[in-house]
Amino acid sequence: MTAKKIPMRKCLGCGEMFPKRELVRVVKTKTGEQDGQETYSISLDKTGKAAGRGAYVCKKVGCLEAAQKAKRFQRALECQIPEEVFEKMKAEIEDDE
Repeated sequence: MTAKKIPMRKCLGCGEMFPKRELVRVVKTKTGEQDGQETYSISLDKTGKAAGRGAYVCKKVGCLEAAQKAKRFQRALECQIPEEVFEKMKAEIEDDE
């Protein structure tokens, strides 16, 4: 019997590869349409199964801040992310630590 393959993902903060379950997924989901423009919400996906475009980061505030400073989330999720969304994500990660 062959061993089950473990999916690996790269952290946007430190750039290291980790098993998917050790990382937190940040997901962009479509919420609707307003004035002909699509609207999105950005949130942490702790289950890793939410629908939408996702990016992964370590469960450390330092990695989240590094990815934010280098604008890696904006590139990965293909949208601008407001500062208050980052503050909310930092609070959620700090609660889990």
